[in-house]
Amino acid sequence: MNRLRRWLAVGRLALITGAVALTAPVQAQDYPKRTITMIVPFAAGGPTDVISRIVTGHMAQTLGQSVVIENVVGAGGTTATARAARAANDGYTLITGHMGTHAAAVPLYPSLAYHPEKDFEPVSLLAGTPILILARKDFPAKDLRDFVAYLKTNAEKLNMAHAGVGSVSHVSCQLLNSILDIKPTGVPYNGTGPAMNALVGAQVDYMCDQIVNAVPQINGGTIKAYGVATPERNPSLPNVPTTIEGGLPKFQAQAWNAIFAPKGTPAPIVAALNAAVSKALDDENVRKRLLDLGSVIPGPEGRTPAALAALVKSEIEKWTPVLKQAAN
Repeated sequence: MNRLRRWLAVGRLALITGAVALTAPVQAQDYPKRTITMIVPFAAGGPTDVISRIVTGHMAQTLGQSVVIENVVGAGGTTATARAARAANDGYTLITGHMGTHAAAVPLYPSLAYHPEKDFEPVSLLAGTPILILARKDFPAKDLRDFVAYLKTNAEKLNMAHAGVGSVSHVSCQLLNSILDIKPTGVPYNGTGPAMNALVGAQVDYMCDQIVNAVPQINGGTIKAYGVATPERNPSLPNVPTTIEGGLPKFQAQAWNAIFAPKGTPAPIVAALNAAVSKALDDENVRKRLLDLGSVIPGPEGRTPAALAALVKSEIEKWTPVLKQAAN
């Protein structure tokens, strides 16, 4: 009798296990059945928010379900990213991460509540975003060389805006300040959008920002652009010289935005999301909107989950020594 009971118990366990195994693929095939939440770890209006809205708008058409943006601010994007890492791994809560949240945060936050490589499933890179050196419209320097000289002489009097410790605007300007060996007063905001508003209003002196956030203001003459930190000029701002042209070749920086899902999200769901992103990035209207903002759109080989995983790993390795040196 005991042997029969054990056999029945084993049989029931096998049936349960088989049912789970059969259910998981079916659930993945039926995905998505309801609205997807895309957490954006900064305030509305910033570059991460803008890129997310452009791409997810098209993704919703492909997936047949709404993709709702939820802006969650705080701690340079790490508050939202930690929340995303703890979310259910069913494909209904995603996050648009970037160079700050998924690379620079590692050396900047010793008690970081997540690990970019261990706690997320990479879905797809969305866009690269070159970094610009910007200043209020009445900043006295006429070009990048004058700007550098002015900063070296007056750094202690200047205010540098950023979107919080670990944000792209903070990290990239930390690199700039380290190269120039200066320590201005940092002024944090709950996102690059509010930081840009402060720069436009001349409440702060300068900042480093992703090109997506700056093109309209530069073209409108509400701020100054002293250089783009890439080897070549950006087509959306052909009159803005590179930092190499401006005599600051060491300052090279490009940010990026990408979609991540919580660790353990089923591979078929990740594949469905990846395909939706790729279809969006191939859409003529989406491409035009991103390119008009100065974004760099990755080719098919740069959109795979494996390519994004490799990017995160390389970016952590790149920024860790830079930021540790800047903190000393």
